[in-house]
Amino acid sequence: QAQLVESGGGLVQPGGSLRLSCAASGYPFSSYDITWYRQPPTKEREWVATFTSRGGRTAYADLVKGRFTISRSDANNTAYLQMNNLISEDTAVYYCYAPSRGLWGQGTQVTVSS
Repeated sequence: QAQLVESGGGLVQPGGSLRLSCAASGYPFSSYDITWYRQPPTKEREWVATFTSRGGRTAYADLVKGRFTISRSDANNTAYLQMNNLISEDTAVYYCYAPSRGLWGQGTQVTVSS
């Protein structure tokens, strides 16, 4: 059964960093794009970043560009989201998503607060 499992969330102070992981199983991870979304409290889910398969291109939402870095290890079937210079507006549940598979992870909570 195909699944995505996020980890690495937590509480961090403004200006701090976190690294999220998304472990994939049950499908050929390297053949599919992988995407991160987030859902802040009381708001709609929003796109954060994408890492394409094979071509290795990345794209970022303007709100995180220059602060977040998406990467992937096809050998480990894992995607990552390195988040630096975190601000309170980054507080959200973060999800990884394989769009061509229609597959979502369960999410991991990130809280940025002093």
